[in-house]
Amino acid sequence: MKRTLALGGVAAGLLASALVTQPANAAGDVASDPLATTGIAAKNIAALWLTEGAANLINAQPYNVETTVPSKHVSTGGPTADTKPGIVPAIGDEKKTTSTSKNINLPKTTGKVFFADGVKKDPATGRVVAVNPRWCTATSVQSAYRNLVATAGSCVYDTETNSATMNYWVFVPGYYQGKTPWGVYVGKQAFTHYDFDVYEDGDRNYAFVNVYNGISLGQGAPAEITKAEYDTYQKNGGGFLTRTKTEKVDGKDVTKYFVWKFKDAGRLGDNVGGQGFAYNQKVGQSVYVFGYPSGSHPDGNQAYTGKTLKWSYGKTFAAKASAIKGEELLGVKSSFTGQGSLGSAWLAQYKNTRRLGYLNGTTIGVSDSDGNKRIDTSLSSYFDGETYGVYKAAANLWTGSIA
Repeated sequence: MKRTLALGGVAAGLLASALVTQPANAAGDVASDPLATTGIAAKNIAALWLTEGAANLINAQPYNVETTVPSKHVSTGGPTADTKPGIVPAIGDEKKTTSTSKNINLPKTTGKVFFADGVKKDPATGRVVAVNPRWCTATSVQSAYRNLVATAGSCVYDTETNSATMNYWVFVPGYYQGKTPWGVYVGKQAFTHYDFDVYEDGDRNYAFVNVYNGISLGQGAPAEITKAEYDTYQKNGGGFLTRTKTEKVDGKDVTKYFVWKFKDAGRLGDNVGGQGFAYNQKVGQSVYVFGYPSGSHPDGNQAYTGKTLKWSYGKTFAAKASAIKGEELLGVKSSFTGQGSLGSAWLAQYKNTRRLGYLNGTTIGVSDSDGNKRIDTSLSSYFDGETYGVYKAAANLWTGSIA
């Protein structure tokens, strides 16, 4: 049986037709914020994370904002569909295929998003380091230009300071201990639901981010440039890209100027694929949850390190969580601990051979629902027609190369 028949709604045969029709009343619910609006600004952000041996990536810690929900604040609820159910096929899955494999092959689409509070100079080395670098889980999802990332709204909008978006935002699919196998993808534009952007509504805690083509370091050391070129980079916000070095020449101090060069790594969806998207689906469907859980259970047991991609599996159920302003949520039984699991992808009808499914949720919180001091439940906003409206606004935006 074709996979599309297992989910409610009519599947679009082509991505173009899947993205044409928008549910009623969705356009006014979309909030959009810029992340990096110019090529130099984007390369500058990439330089912060990639240079100096990727030290800022390696030193980042899992993000744990409002993640663990007290069990007394989690109860049964009832999300309701606001339009007819619908799906958008995954990249490479526009023409339907079938699969009988039961092995759990992890998706290439999942990785980590990194951001920081700011930057400072290390007094000992003079190098620029990120202030409080942190990460969440995220995944690549289908879009017209194969450049879209889905995660929790909390991993894009700064709910701690209410100062709009996170700083220096990048996505690294397949990240492992400083390794960036498919490059670094700098965020250009973030799309969230208006109610989350303004009211931190847990029912709307999701985000879709357009990213530029991936980039990687072109060589192991920065290339020398002229003073005029250096000044141009500085003027246009490229401070992390550049370096200076003073040398003695004929007994005089001479300053030399350098800039890091990058190579274009191509579009995100071309490199790792992109999951499909499903909304207004019935509660009670089975989903795989893929993420990088990290942190301990309430009893102190450190079950996950956050270094490698993990999965869990279960059927969704209706839930409420007043602690995170969620009245119409989905829950699934999962032992993923909160730190690091924020933004984990919930994939319905996941195909092991193709490593593709339909994104139908992202983790926004976890809970010890039975009070035994072990995390047993993950929570997600319910993806409905308004979610599709946010997704659609992001899914048709072109970005391009910055190398």
